[in-house]
Amino acid sequence: MAAKSQPSAPKTKSTSGLTNGNAAAQGQWGRAWEVDWFSLASVIFLLLFAPFIVYYFIMACDQYGCSLTVPVADLATGRARLADIWARTPPVTAKAAQIYTAWVTLQVLLYMLLPDFCHKFLPGYVGGVQEGAVTPAGAVNKYEINGLQAWLLTHLLWFANAHLLGWFSPTIIFDNWIPLLWCANILGYTVSTFAMVKGYLFPTDARECKFTGNFFYNYMMGVEFNPRIGKWFDFKLFFNGRPGIVAWTLINLSFAAKQQELYGHVTNSMVLVNILQAIYVLDFFWNETWYLKTIDICHDHFGWYLGWGDCVWLPYLYTLQGLYLVYHPVQLPTYYALGVLLLGLLGYYIFRMTNHQKDLFRRTDGRCLIWGRKPKAIECSYTSADGQKHHSKLLVSGFWGVARHFNYTGDLMGSLAYCLACGGGHLLPYFYIIFMAILLTHRCLRDEHRCANKYGRDWERYTAAVPYRLLPGIF
Repeated sequence: MAAKSQPSAPKTKSTSGLTNGNAAAQGQWGRAWEVDWFSLASVIFLLLFAPFIVYYFIMACDQYGCSLTVPVADLATGRARLADIWARTPPVTAKAAQIYTAWVTLQVLLYMLLPDFCHKFLPGYVGGVQEGAVTPAGAVNKYEINGLQAWLLTHLLWFANAHLLGWFSPTIIFDNWIPLLWCANILGYTVSTFAMVKGYLFPTDARECKFTGNFFYNYMMGVEFNPRIGKWFDFKLFFNGRPGIVAWTLINLSFAAKQQELYGHVTNSMVLVNILQAIYVLDFFWNETWYLKTIDICHDHFGWYLGWGDCVWLPYLYTLQGLYLVYHPVQLPTYYALGVLLLGLLGYYIFRMTNHQKDLFRRTDGRCLIWGRKPKAIECSYTSADGQKHHSKLLVSGFWGVARHFNYTGDLMGSLAYCLACGGGHLLPYFYIIFMAILLTHRCLRDEHRCANKYGRDWERYTAAVPYRLLPGIF
């Protein structure tokens, strides 16, 4: 839910584009205008049960040693009551509220007040003021890309505190993990509610709002396409990256510090989880400009799905491996650890190189080499909502000739490596790969449905040339 988004089909597009928001008037952008019963049922289910799922996983570690079945068995046999479990759950505390407020305030300040300087001395890094895609209203928003800088400064402060300043314990996040959960929920619901009210009363651009007439769908999927406060505070860019993804690596470091405190050493499994997930986080911020062209920015509205998901779901469920290893300090055999490391690095390589090939193909309009050869592509055309005809090319060389979404395959390999680092003692750390498999398979099918409607017979030619979606020879 939020985070790990990639552009879909590997295509280049003519520059004639959509103009003056005509596509917006025709409804060919963003989420749905109307809601079918299945979508509504799914929305209500997630609104009701997603917060419970997060609580259940965190509670299971805190009270049941990360077992997902023992709490259910205790409740079913009468050995425990819901009231007993809730009574043992730490409440929100003043300390947690202070920590969380200071954390979010720091990230807002780093986002708003400190222009990027990393792009001035890091070769290949694209930061500073960058333009996003054309919006449905025909505008081109500008963004201050400084996420890598915020990540570096935040972690510099963290290590300076741990080794020199001693303002707080490195275990502070773990020690306040459940009280911080309540703070994260408060922010997630507050920002989601504010975004919906803003969409109704004072939207950034009224032409980019969608109203279905159903409160629950509007609340979850969002009303505004690009909600902003002032010129630079963009809700999507900030909440997708800053409170959750910057925190991801800090959370893992705090878990490692707790493992050191409890057992006197940090296991190789914890080191693997920290390294592999840090690679993903750094990749996200190194390519933050590329993120402006992903589904989250170019398609999704900002509602509870992104607001609450980025504040709660992402930092609490994407870090389950590190949390599990605090309670179960797994020391992996050397050969197994090396295998997990190689799987994670191979998955990252496929993920990054697949996206690189697509970006290279787009930037050069196919005038490049992929795997040492001139790339092959399917020529296709489509008609936009304003009646204009456009031409595209769908890449069928390199990794894009292996499978239509091979970047997702690399992503899933990396996700599996995180989980395998925890051994096979419990199901809980494997929730991440299960969730990502469902998320990316759904996104794959959703992307292909759009492309089939957009390109028609040209899409059929493309799928004949590249017959598999994710796994060559299987799916």
